[in-house]
Amino acid sequence: MLIFFTQKPIKTLLLIPFIFCFHMQAQQENVQRDARVDLLLAIKIDMQKKHLIGENYAIQIHSGTLADAQSTMTEFKNAFPQWPVIVHYETPNYKVWAGNYSVRLGADQALKSIQRKFPSAFIFKPSLMRK
Repeated sequence: MLIFFTQKPIKTLLLIPFIFCFHMQAQQENVQRDARVDLLLAIKIDMQKKHLIGENYAIQIHSGTLADAQSTMTEFKNAFPQWPVIVHYETPNYKVWAGNYSVRLGADQALKSIQRKFPSAFIFKPSLMRK
């Protein structure tokens, strides 16, 4: 064996990567994947698209009584129909939340537009974002 390495070291060095390559290909063919993994990945992708998981940002427009919150929500829907808006109750106030952003930059851009009409609006990270 020692004679083989001393006489042809270049051929030996070229042969070693091929052996490992064939060995790795043989291992990859034996992997079996559970069908439930694909289902879980599809659910996760859907939740990420809807911004239900991960870091989320929203913009609070108003905090006060239910009547004021409903009128503010109607006014917001008329001014900015492209963003979703909800009324969320946190004792003792009703809060109007707009948008659901996974990136802070998107929330900042929306806030600039919203603050022209609602100057007291601000960005926050909700612990619970409802659709």
